[in-house]
Amino acid sequence: MLKVADLRGLSMQELEDKILALKKSLYEMVLQKETGRIEKPSGIKDARRDIARIMTVLSEMRK
Repeated sequence: MLKVADLRGLSMQELEDKILALKKSLYEMVLQKETGRIEKPSGIKDARRDIARIMTVLSEMRK
């Protein structure tokens, strides 16, 4: 789980890169869930929340 205080210290490009990595990871976890091979199903929820946190920080930076 990512901390908002840590995210605010990153640049916009770094945040966007993190979003892309998390989205790729989320996609892979959803595929694993569908095939029944996922080890940690709660990782899907955590990834979605981390993406939302990063998007919130990006939105604050753009204002």
